[in-house]
Amino acid sequence: MAKNEWINGYLEAILDAGGSKKDASWISNTNSLFSPTKYFVEEVVNRFDDTDLHRTWVKVIATRNSQERNNRLENMCWRIWHLARKKKQIAWDDAHRLAKRRLEREEGRKDASEDLSEDLSEGEKEKGDTNQHGDKEKLFRIKSELKMWSDEDKSKRLYIVLISLHGLVRGDNMELGRDSDTGGQVKYVVELARALANTKGVYRVDLLTRQISSPDVDSSYGEPIEMLSSPSDTDAEGEGCGAYIIRLPCGPHDRYIPKESLWPYIPEFVDEALSHVVNMARVIGDQVEGGKPIWPYVIHGHYADAGEVAAYLSGSLNVPMVLTGHSLGRNKFEQLLQQGRFSREDINTTYKIMRRIEAEEFGLDAAEMVVTSTRQEIEEQWGLYDGFDVKLERKLRVRKRRGVSCLGRSMPRMVVIPPGMDFSYVKMQDSVDNEDDLTSLLGSDSTENKKNLPPIWSEIMRFFTNPHKPMILALSRPDPKKNVTTLLKAFGECKHLRELANLTLILGNRDDIEEMHNTSSAVLTTVLKLIDKYDLYGQVAYPKHHKQSDVPEIYRLAAKTKGVFINPALVEPFGLTLIEASAYGLPTVATKNGGPVDIHKVLNNGLLVDPHDQKAIADALLKLVAGKGLWLECRKHGLKNIHRFSWPEHCKNYLSHVEHCRDRHSTPRLEIVHQNIEEPMSDSDSLRDVEDLSLRFSIDGDFKVNGDLDPASQQKELIDTLIRRQQLITSSGNVAVKTYYPGKRQRLFVIAVDCYHANGCVSNDSLSVIIKTVLAAASDPTGRTGFLISTGSTLAETMEALRSCQLDPCDFDALICSSGSELYYPWRDLVADVDYSSHVEYRWPGDNVRSTIMRLARLDDEVDDDVGEYVYACGSHCYAYMVKPGAKASKTDDLRHKLRMRGFRCNLVYTRAATRLNVVPLFASRLQALRYLSIRWGIDLSKMVVFVGEKGDTDYEDLLVGIHKTLILNGSVENGSEALLRSAEIFRREDIVPKDSPNIVTVNEGFGAADITVAVDSFRT
Repeated sequence: MAKNEWINGYLEAILDAGGSKKDASWISNTNSLFSPTKYFVEEVVNRFDDTDLHRTWVKVIATRNSQERNNRLENMCWRIWHLARKKKQIAWDDAHRLAKRRLEREEGRKDASEDLSEDLSEGEKEKGDTNQHGDKEKLFRIKSELKMWSDEDKSKRLYIVLISLHGLVRGDNMELGRDSDTGGQVKYVVELARALANTKGVYRVDLLTRQISSPDVDSSYGEPIEMLSSPSDTDAEGEGCGAYIIRLPCGPHDRYIPKESLWPYIPEFVDEALSHVVNMARVIGDQVEGGKPIWPYVIHGHYADAGEVAAYLSGSLNVPMVLTGHSLGRNKFEQLLQQGRFSREDINTTYKIMRRIEAEEFGLDAAEMVVTSTRQEIEEQWGLYDGFDVKLERKLRVRKRRGVSCLGRSMPRMVVIPPGMDFSYVKMQDSVDNEDDLTSLLGSDSTENKKNLPPIWSEIMRFFTNPHKPMILALSRPDPKKNVTTLLKAFGECKHLRELANLTLILGNRDDIEEMHNTSSAVLTTVLKLIDKYDLYGQVAYPKHHKQSDVPEIYRLAAKTKGVFINPALVEPFGLTLIEASAYGLPTVATKNGGPVDIHKVLNNGLLVDPHDQKAIADALLKLVAGKGLWLECRKHGLKNIHRFSWPEHCKNYLSHVEHCRDRHSTPRLEIVHQNIEEPMSDSDSLRDVEDLSLRFSIDGDFKVNGDLDPASQQKELIDTLIRRQQLITSSGNVAVKTYYPGKRQRLFVIAVDCYHANGCVSNDSLSVIIKTVLAAASDPTGRTGFLISTGSTLAETMEALRSCQLDPCDFDALICSSGSELYYPWRDLVADVDYSSHVEYRWPGDNVRSTIMRLARLDDEVDDDVGEYVYACGSHCYAYMVKPGAKASKTDDLRHKLRMRGFRCNLVYTRAATRLNVVPLFASRLQALRYLSIRWGIDLSKMVVFVGEKGDTDYEDLLVGIHKTLILNGSVENGSEALLRSAEIFRREDIVPKDSPNIVTVNEGFGAADITVAVDSFRT
């Protein structure tokens, strides 16, 4: 019954706190102000079982009377009981989900481990295997081949691209803390860009972010370019180009969009970034390489949204990608579920958390390297993801070192590189013996001597009865996770520590505690109560306000009093304040959970403690404050090693690791077309321009020429052959003018309508009408408009469909087949683009994934032959599987998760009315093929018009987004594959496709050529 008495007490407190009729929604109230009602409700829900709440409700009903308070008590008790039951159900569902996912992960890792057994056969050895030792190498002992970056590398001319998409990014007067999107990440990326530009061998650094021209923010965020450092700042020899913020349009330009709502506009940012990088590669190439493009040395995405952008850019340009998570969605998701206040659906709706997690998983698919601040981040945060496993990554690394095949599996390399710091503001001339400033502050001198001292010093010292004592400093948000109350208890209960030192708590800024967020308010209220409980008046300082510029002065004050800095957080992901304090010569006491362990190994300037152990905290503080020899030794070590966390050191480690990753990444083969659109196009021009297009021709595969000819003669023979073929076609009378070669195309019409019957066969009648209507609507005698077919079918199936529709393949500049894994040119006798095949090769598992797909694609309760390999549609970069009509198969998101757990990185597309599954390389897709062609042919993506139906293959949504124009032809597609796209608990289409996009126009059913012409003209191309 004691529990029920507590419940009754809380319920009475809720009524007294204001749970009246005018506050009927108090249970679901989520505003940021402190609410006593909400506080007591959470206490009831979190501390008591729903059965106790039910008994209390029954008791209230039995004793109720006509008084309003009793009626309210009955109603409130029932609502809280219902809330507790809901929380219990959420917790049960969450536990069930986690257990199921854990089993799937264990099964996936087991499959991978069995295949990657340490007992390696000779058949698994590759040609490059030079390790013939018989003894096995332990996984945790991997000798690094990393070569550190040095001044010898200064002759390089590196172009580095950083991406930080959300928030307000500018170089000066950063509005840190303006909102949740503009915080430490903004400061980090700006300082990183400047520091990299200052590094020898780096020619230019571009920091890409979103352009915002909203009246709600400063006009500087609408400027397309901002110089962070000039060439003279970065290189004394004048060989650098500097660092720049490049702001690109993305979504509505007149609105500031929070990161949770940016997801549908990311493809637009990818396309704009691709255009900028290609142009910059050309410009830098003209400056330093005589016209040869200088592609990015690395593309580095920061946070999930920028990580997705970096992944697509990396795939489009075939250059290495690096990812930094900053904070991770899956970790946040698990924490919110454990709190039990929100359901999975509520969390996903509010934070778009599943969309964020998928972006992080895709970043892991694409990244060569992931930069983390601590080892704890690797094991306890990234270890939650399907795409990364510590043990599997180490096994793969061992096999690569031995020159042994990884059987198609891959994992990104996790590296710990602590964030750099700018120590230029640190006044290192301050010595431990120089106490003039402190004497002026504490002495009885005239106020004239105190005017030159920082005002924050006086603000802190006014709290102390004896300000001469050493200062124990804690600086953090008033958050329960920062564990300030345990520190205060440790100080209050240790008599010797109170006698020797004062305690300063810098806990953010506040005007009125009751107006703060409820958790912050609760922490500060507890702090005040503990000060009163232990009678610590005159020994603890807790100023209400401080500026960011005051923080260095607070560290200096603590150091001058021979004090100690403490970070007692329950878990500290990194611990930047420890580095800041160490830069001013302060010894540190820090939690042993998380990043401080790594920091302590480097600095060796303090002690680590269990944050739950009050006595251990007090003993560590007392040891440093009382032991002056130890204090001086820790100070000396900190100042000696602090340079390890400087930006130059960070950049040296960063570039060394990137260089190591590039050794395992193919060199980009892209070249850029320089278009000349001033002259009219003719047949001979379109063919003779083959030299300008910079496309590599596989002559042996295209034409039979004399192998003894030199390259120039071979190319001349090729051009003459193409001209003869062109003349032959023209004289045949099939068409008036054939301009196959797209060297001077200014616009592309891409027909990507997925017309299939329910059985998966091509609907030739519908396809014929659509293609002929589009060709008629875009009739262009000048030859400046080209046409493409984009489909999930194979080349043979596409050619058969065109013949059935009585269409000439030579009407099209390119055929994108097998869901974007193959690219053919009718004007080159339909020979595959070998450069494109090489371009999408990255992390393609090949035959290693073939049998795995059939096993994973079938659901557990389905028969074995429901999903089978379709060898006639398989190619070197596409494995096709038939799905029986009516059979149940795994959805693309479920299948992708299972493949990631096994170390496979693929793109999955259901096509032909969900009767076929195409498994293609990670960066092979119909949209990526268009990006590839935009670079190779020099056609801006905004000049492409993609024709689709109202539904289609599971990659249909990809064709709706970006800066290209999309024409939806209503009534053109009867059967799509969208049922196998993703499960209901993942994200929705509105998280992928923006609403009311100006780049999407719908044409009503029964359309004709005139309707398409009007729709195309509406894009104002």
